[in-house]
Amino acid sequence: MEYRMQEHLHYAGILSWNRAPMTQDVEDADIVVMGVPFDNGVTFRPGARFGPRAIREQSLIACCFKYPWKNKLSDIAKVIDYGDVGYWAGTKATSFMIEDSYKHAKKILDAGCKLMTLGGDHTIPYGPIRAAAEKHGKLALIHFDSHQDSTRSEDNPDGTRNMTHANFAYDLQEEGCIDPAHSVQVFIRTEMTDCGYNIIHSMDAIDMGHKALADEIKRIVADMPVYISFDIDALDPSAAPGTGTPVIGGPSTDFVRKLLQGLRGINVVAADMVEVLPDKDPSNITAIAAATLTQDIMYLMMGE
Repeated sequence: MEYRMQEHLHYAGILSWNRAPMTQDVEDADIVVMGVPFDNGVTFRPGARFGPRAIREQSLIACCFKYPWKNKLSDIAKVIDYGDVGYWAGTKATSFMIEDSYKHAKKILDAGCKLMTLGGDHTIPYGPIRAAAEKHGKLALIHFDSHQDSTRSEDNPDGTRNMTHANFAYDLQEEGCIDPAHSVQVFIRTEMTDCGYNIIHSMDAIDMGHKALADEIKRIVADMPVYISFDIDALDPSAAPGTGTPVIGGPSTDFVRKLLQGLRGINVVAADMVEVLPDKDPSNITAIAAATLTQDIMYLMMGE
């Protein structure tokens, strides 16, 4: 007998992404969900290390239905939860996170899977983007954020760099992983370094409407392999209060969901969802939004 009611009893069972099997055997998987519970790179409020767990928990209620997509994701894709990687404590935590997440991302991508990473703060794209660029070539980045995260990381006396959540967009285009001319930063409400990205500020993006904005993003990325990096603070704080550096004036969840649907047809090879800080949001609406938008991105990976 099949007990389908259990699917909707969200308080019970082992916690994984929307009840996906938890395994590091990626053979035949279409999409692999990987957590990186790391927040050593924050410059304001810590706590995003608890983001992967919160997103997984809210995925149980946010992702058990298909609306507004045509098919249920589990019916069209084999999704597995890889568990968490890259977590450490101490002076080498950042370098360990980047190296460990790169190693696991490379394994996943080399197996032919799409990678969905749950953060963690916005330092975590270093490993996954490097691995994705090795697999697919130079990437087009679609970066949803209220901040550009495009200041160059500072040099340390030992020749290494001090990487934080404000640096990935600059450093990775400088390394050659990202083609900034075919990349776009959307919903930006702060100013940093101009390093060649197409920037669509929040007021302009919202005034364009979701359809015109989606068309413009698709024009920019063209037919390149795409990495989507979604900082939850791209949303207005009324929709996502549980984040480290909230900035007013962002879009609603409805706007962003319609925008993501309008991006059908782009070649999304990997993505991340970052900066969910559950301790600042006892209502869980931030994690619910993150889980829902994460699944929307996974539909794009499947070409829905």
